[in-house]
Amino acid sequence: MTVPVILFFIGLICLIKGGDWFVDGAVNIAHRFGAPELLIGATVVSIGTTLPEVMVSATSALEGHGEIAYGNAIGSVICNAALIAAVTIAVRPGKIDPKTLRAPVIFFFAAAALYAGVAYTTGYFSRLTGMILLAVFIVYMIITVLQIKGASLPAGGGETAESSLPKDLGLLIIGAALIAVGAKLLVDNGIIIAQALGVPESVIALTFIALGTSLPELVTAVTSLAKGHGSLSLGNVVGANLFNLALVSGVSVTLSPFQVPQSATIGGRNASLVLDLPVMFLVMVLLTAPALFKGKLSRIQGILLLAVYAAFCAVQFTL
Repeated sequence: MTVPVILFFIGLICLIKGGDWFVDGAVNIAHRFGAPELLIGATVVSIGTTLPEVMVSATSALEGHGEIAYGNAIGSVICNAALIAAVTIAVRPGKIDPKTLRAPVIFFFAAAALYAGVAYTTGYFSRLTGMILLAVFIVYMIITVLQIKGASLPAGGGETAESSLPKDLGLLIIGAALIAVGAKLLVDNGIIIAQALGVPESVIALTFIALGTSLPELVTAVTSLAKGHGSLSLGNVVGANLFNLALVSGVSVTLSPFQVPQSATIGGRNASLVLDLPVMFLVMVLLTAPALFKGKLSRIQGILLLAVYAAFCAVQFTL
């Protein structure tokens, strides 16, 4: 029991330090190229924090556990929007540039519409579906890179004595690696500790496993808030949610197609179709609509999202 506890805290330290370096590298790169922090958060930072989901889902799909890949994608979107982003907004609401947020939001709902359309009609995610999702991801990245190239370099941008591009890229890469390692150590050893304490397996799955792959987003959000970069945090969440559907699911389905899993029912229908997918759309609308139409986020918005997440988890425990 002593070794898992030590490894658990080592994982926590890796997450904290990795998040610190990752945010520093991302912010410095954003300033260097004159790109908005929200845009960097929705691309570079999101790719880094989505790495655990990619590894977990791809491995699960290849091993024939499509339900894990499916649940990981949908569950991570809900967790990112209704828990991580909600905490960020509740603690520090603020103004958002709607123009910068528009592209990731449009691409997210396009990927979500495709994902839900397949789930509600055929119920089977084919290799072609995976390739289309990956194509959505590639198009989004091309458009975003063009946006960054078209951004004007602000005064004071470019190389500085305190920071160089190789150093910033190093912080980004090392930070992402530490976050991935830290998340794995935390999840794996957290499960061992929970089992030793007699916590039911269903509770372990709904807490350590479900939240484990979203820990990088949580650490990045908290670190961004502490450093005063709220836009980076929001961009990371929206971008990570897009990547969960387009990249994570795209890779998983392309490697190993699978059926929509059915582990529980509500009113005689698949619980995922009745609850999970509608809640995914609901929380993303609640998160992004005020930012797009009003250009700001409010504390009540964050509290409402947290309430939805709490209710969603409560229902999951009763199924």
